[in-house]
Amino acid sequence: MKLETCSSARSALTAVRASLFASACTLAIAFTTAPAAAQTATASRAKAHVDALASDRTEGRLSGSPGERAASDYIIAELKRIGAKPLPGLNEFRIPFDFTAGTKDGGTTVALSCATPAPSCSPRTFSGERDVRALSFSDNTEVSGDLVFAGYGIVVPDAQDFGYDSYATLDVKDKIVLVLRYFPEDADPKAKSILTRYSGLRYKAMAARQRGAKGLIVATGPHSPNAGETIPMSFDTALAGSGVSAASISASVADAIFATLNDREKTLAAAQKGLDSANPHIAGFAIPTVRVTLKPSVLRESRQGNNVFGYLPATTRAVSTSKPWVALGAHYDHLGRGDHGNSLATKEDAGQIHHGADDNASGSAAVLAVGELLAKAPRKRNVLLQFWSGEEIGLLGSAAFVNKPNVPLDQLAAYLNFDMVGRMQDNKLILQATGTSDVWGRLVEQANVAAGFDLLLQSDPYQPTDVASFNQASVPCLNFFTGTHVDYHKPSDTADKINYEDLDRIVEFAAAIARRVIDLETVPIFTKVEQRADPGGGRAGVRVFTGTIPDYSTEVKGLLLSGVIGGGPADAAGLQKGDVVIEIGGQTIANIYDYTYVLETLKVGQGVKVVYTRNGERRETTLTPSARK
Repeated sequence: MKLETCSSARSALTAVRASLFASACTLAIAFTTAPAAAQTATASRAKAHVDALASDRTEGRLSGSPGERAASDYIIAELKRIGAKPLPGLNEFRIPFDFTAGTKDGGTTVALSCATPAPSCSPRTFSGERDVRALSFSDNTEVSGDLVFAGYGIVVPDAQDFGYDSYATLDVKDKIVLVLRYFPEDADPKAKSILTRYSGLRYKAMAARQRGAKGLIVATGPHSPNAGETIPMSFDTALAGSGVSAASISASVADAIFATLNDREKTLAAAQKGLDSANPHIAGFAIPTVRVTLKPSVLRESRQGNNVFGYLPATTRAVSTSKPWVALGAHYDHLGRGDHGNSLATKEDAGQIHHGADDNASGSAAVLAVGELLAKAPRKRNVLLQFWSGEEIGLLGSAAFVNKPNVPLDQLAAYLNFDMVGRMQDNKLILQATGTSDVWGRLVEQANVAAGFDLLLQSDPYQPTDVASFNQASVPCLNFFTGTHVDYHKPSDTADKINYEDLDRIVEFAAAIARRVIDLETVPIFTKVEQRADPGGGRAGVRVFTGTIPDYSTEVKGLLLSGVIGGGPADAAGLQKGDVVIEIGGQTIANIYDYTYVLETLKVGQGVKVVYTRNGERRETTLTPSARK
């Protein structure tokens, strides 16, 4: 599962839970009478899958690597074993797609020239990543032009009913725009919650491009986290650029630019101070004293990843059957050795194989095991078994399928996804994206009579996993998830920590739901779920790092921690797994929404009081957030 898991929201439906309680006796009888041999066979098969996929041989299954190839070889062999075939019209189980495997700066430069002769201006050229660094999505096009300072470069759409447009009074056509990183530091909480959503660098680049700018330069102001530093080149998975030349500059370069104005009232620090209240009437301004030549150099490494698809043909065909496909999927890629910025390994473990047993050998094992069960049953629909690569770097595999489907999307009755289903605790199973069809509540409740899980249903399909791709394609979908844990995105996510007994139960449960969908005469109707605004703005807006790992599988008043990241701020503050955070900096924390909302009120390097409970005892500590690079 992608790292953004820790910023996803949750919403629970309780009607099913009440119904399950009423069926307690039935559940107990169903379990005690289940065929033991069948359960053992499925469990041992799931364990064999996890052991193989999470072994040292697959080297962490990084997309486009030999380890990914080894993992796909195993999956293909298992698909053949259960009788699955390549998709109609294809001879291979592998379906390749291209992606950007990494970016680095190849020598970006920024040259300043004087628009008019003046003592305060002297031509200068800056190079070296400490002073100028291309943004990972930049076009490699040299541009020259007049310079305009456009504040934070944020444009809030009119639909938000919040008037904020950094370009409202500016003409930037055929010019180069200089903007501040992040968003107004001193905005009130309501304004900040809106502005953070539109503060991502790609969004700022798009806003500048749409207004005719030729280039974008980003400076991190002195009042912001990472003050004065250039921006690290993120692992950007887009093969193409953003349509604009873009780079970040250091405080030294920014100061040299503002110094040409020869006005003490117009410095970068003064400009930021004026903008930080988020007053929409405080505008940017032209810098007519200097012209800028930006020459970005982004080196992109292109690789090929491989999705793996197989299918089980329908064995019977009802005349009234429409949408003749039901799809099940999981991503089989992971982080390799964690070298692309998404590892949470400690310094001691850096560079080791990230085995990804739960994330997501467990989900891949579940799809293979469910497929094996469905292969032995009559089927009114074709069953499509999909294994994605590139999920960890941006849902690339599933997006490639949706953009160029090998099976028409309007023929898919439903999609069931499995992501991190191997570490169940206290019988809790999370089902996400239940809001994509009214049919899910009934089918899930029926299947759970025999399974007996303590279910947490989340209607939201906007999850950081492959259901998001299918939701965008208007396909009813469902995601199975057992929650995060302290081994998430670390080398310690190993096969010996998987709860195989409960993984077996999830396989049986999912197979029961799949059978019901396969047999439906009336297909599920897709329901569009309105996306709920993320109070914390997502990772694009969150600047602080706390090192907490929220538990999304338990309903409590507060934020229950499933763990903390070793060496992080929460660990240093003495917080640990099982603690329930109920207050941060005087702000009551009742749920995950409150927590993500309060993150943006925190300051890097400034300690804040955290009130929490441990085993029912109220405690206090001081947590000092660090900067997220």
